[in-house]
Amino acid sequence: MVGGVGVDAVTQDEVVERVVAALSDGRGGQIVTPNVDICRAIRRDPDLLALVRDAEIVVADGMPLVWASRLLGTPLPERVTGADLIWTLCAAAARHGFPVYLLGGGPPGVPERAAAALRAACPGLRVAGATAPPYGFERSATEVRRIRESLVAAAPRLVFVGLGFPKQERLIAALREDLPGTWFAGCGSAIAFAAGAVRRAPPWLGRAGLEWLFRLLCEPGRLARRYLIDDLPFAGALLLRCLAVRVAARAPKLRWRSGAGCG
Repeated sequence: MVGGVGVDAVTQDEVVERVVAALSDGRGGQIVTPNVDICRAIRRDPDLLALVRDAEIVVADGMPLVWASRLLGTPLPERVTGADLIWTLCAAAARHGFPVYLLGGGPPGVPERAAAALRAACPGLRVAGATAPPYGFERSATEVRRIRESLVAAAPRLVFVGLGFPKQERLIAALREDLPGTWFAGCGSAIAFAAGAVRRAPPWLGRAGLEWLFRLLCEPGRLARRYLIDDLPFAGALLLRCLAVRVAARAPKLRWRSGAGCG
């Protein structure tokens, strides 16, 4: 449990292996990739936790969560991002013949460009569809029904939904019953990254936990409040709480050793 969310201690390769094994057996599932912003949203509205808890795989898409796990003494093996999984899962889908679907990612044209980039990088990849729902679709039963019908007709085995939390998870929850043998991945900005519509930070910045700073410099007007006012204080408080838990857990041992030495 990190930041109020249960996270699986798995590597990216292990996620891909689990999804491929399930798809080969005809079993569907869901991947959720919580980061600091998602943990903060859940802390503010605990009802959102069910959207994460129902997923078969939950991975930490954010270095602060990895750091927090280390402070707690239960380290996660690595950060696993939706922006990376879209490439590795599509590569696996191409090898095994699983058709994929891209839903969301930005305005019309973005998912189509992402599909072209993924096909170029993953020879043999079958893209069953690439669409961007209209703004406010979630408030229209007609639009949600249209999305459902399109997906059922396309029959993908792997669907990437890039609409942001919790919108993408709520849509996935509405779609899973109709596609029980399909895997869904709520992937945030991954489709936009793949399309080149949004620049992604160099890998070394991601490993250093500074991808947020790169994105802030690229889109200050849109992200300044989210990162500087909302997420940064939350991340700092989370790490301090985890450090306090670790210190408290070690305190009895330290006291015992001190007493033994004085006796």
